[in-house]
Amino acid sequence: MTALSSAPPSPLAAWALATRPKTLVAGFVPVAVGLAVSSRLGPLAWLPALGTLVGALLIQVGTNLFNDAYDFERGADTTERLGPPRATQQGWLSPSAVMRGAITCFALAFLVGLWLVWVSGWPLLVVGVVSLLAGYAYTGGPFPLAYHGLGDVFVLVFFGLVAVAGTVFVQTQTLSPLALLAGLPVGALGVALLAVNNVRDEKTDAAANKRTLVVRLGVGFGRAEYLAMVALAMLVPVALWAAGLAPVTVLAALLALPLAVKPVKLLFTVKGPALNQALAATAKLQLVYGLLFAVGLSR
Repeated sequence: MTALSSAPPSPLAAWALATRPKTLVAGFVPVAVGLAVSSRLGPLAWLPALGTLVGALLIQVGTNLFNDAYDFERGADTTERLGPPRATQQGWLSPSAVMRGAITCFALAFLVGLWLVWVSGWPLLVVGVVSLLAGYAYTGGPFPLAYHGLGDVFVLVFFGLVAVAGTVFVQTQTLSPLALLAGLPVGALGVALLAVNNVRDEKTDAAANKRTLVVRLGVGFGRAEYLAMVALAMLVPVALWAAGLAPVTVLAALLALPLAVKPVKLLFTVKGPALNQALAATAKLQLVYGLLFAVGLSR
């Protein structure tokens, strides 16, 4: 029996699934790390912190919804899909409805951003507008980044460097080297998550002319990319500690390393839908690492 023949979820459940709640860790972790960096520079302003988190999650959800609709319309999400079911592809929601949902999320994120600009200064307006445009351009527009092998760069920059540094800027109105360095491992684990996704979908992406780096360079590259991103995430805390930019507690992030064993093993031994387990395990690694990293930075 195919997924299409199963009973559809309620409209509310369909929208909940369309937001991809398991991916929201990618919006939460950068804010947590950014707040940890900010706490080393002065007391936290908790209302702007909450606004930053809400804005980040709205951008994440909006990007997911655009991805849901555009991947369906471009033929990347079909009945041959190996990953978790998508609301548009399954027929639970229409492409136009999902598009409207994405636009609504981005509009709300923009409004939250305007308040944060009033709190922290106009440079944040530039960061916010660019982030919204990049979130749309990930799979939308005339040059969708994910379809031209630039999805990895997008994740590293916007869900790592920009998200962490932007959170710090809201709190301190400054941009410190520590904020950028702390954003590196956060973005790297986001890229690792994308690498699993791209390895799993290599054949269906190629058929839809979605030229991810894995489609361009092969599954071997995707596996090597995953290892490199996990290694980078583990090396950054050591480098920060060695450079005297963070306390020894930042090394607590290394306690998350054993969580990488399962997804690495799966990535090298299984194919197809079985890689969804590696995806879930990588999300867990990203969350645990991010929390440990944040706690270590804040000490």
